[in-house]
Amino acid sequence: MPLWIPITVAAALCQNIRTTMQQKIRGILSVDGANFVRYLYGAPLALGMLAFLVFATGRHVPSISLHFLALVTIAGVAQIVATSLMIHAFSLRNFAVGTVYSKTETVFVALFATFIAGEPLKLGAWAGILVCLGGVAILSVRGKFSDVRGVLADLTHKGALFGILSGAIFAIAAGTIREASKLLPEGDFMVRGITVLACMNTIQVVLMAIYLARRDRPQLSKVWFNWRSSIWVGIFSVLGSAGWALAMTLENAALVRAVGQIELVFTFISSRLILKERPSLGEWIGSILVVGGVVLILVTR
Repeated sequence: MPLWIPITVAAALCQNIRTTMQQKIRGILSVDGANFVRYLYGAPLALGMLAFLVFATGRHVPSISLHFLALVTIAGVAQIVATSLMIHAFSLRNFAVGTVYSKTETVFVALFATFIAGEPLKLGAWAGILVCLGGVAILSVRGKFSDVRGVLADLTHKGALFGILSGAIFAIAAGTIREASKLLPEGDFMVRGITVLACMNTIQVVLMAIYLARRDRPQLSKVWFNWRSSIWVGIFSVLGSAGWALAMTLENAALVRAVGQIELVFTFISSRLILKERPSLGEWIGSILVVGGVVLILVTR
């Protein structure tokens, strides 16, 4: 099995845990404050990972060019903006609409890879992406097929448009992370992937700190005083982000993000284990579609 597959699955699991924890601190912090936490506590961990690779294993930090810094800056800003748009979509309509349309990211990443990055996908991989998206739609509305039709039919609603836009901008983030890793001239995939992450997270901390200082200064102190609960968001965020960065260093970003849709299955499983609810037939079908789409992608990639 190619190494990028288990790395991607682990990244999706960490992202699922981070999202759950981030929701818990929403009662304490604003949307921007909760978003800032993942970078504030994640950046030092990413820099620590890079330091460990350099000083403990004898690796060297790859040469960093201005072109590389420009790409990781674009990726960092895109990730911040896309996250805000996705949360906006939730508030304008509901969680299901925001989730389904933000997950169109996989389609946009595939388009980016094909027409910009010069890494076209096979027809079977495209089919797998669409199958995954169908499974995501079903899982997002808890297996209610009538709700799926309503979500997919309401393309003109403002919430849906914000969700699609967030998906497109998430795709820019994924694509530029992949391109940035390709610009690093030396080092194995570990040091190149962590270098991308450390640079991006550091830039995100600086940009969001400046933004909050100007627009919502009280959030800076709230983030600091609530570090005990916030730091876990940063830990799982950086673990997930490290997984994405490493996987995208090894493989086409479109395939990585498509396989990462397995995150929705983790959400389905964890909610059933915690809440002890009996899954509906529709939810089983949604999970099977996501897993089946992932398998189709891997078989035909």
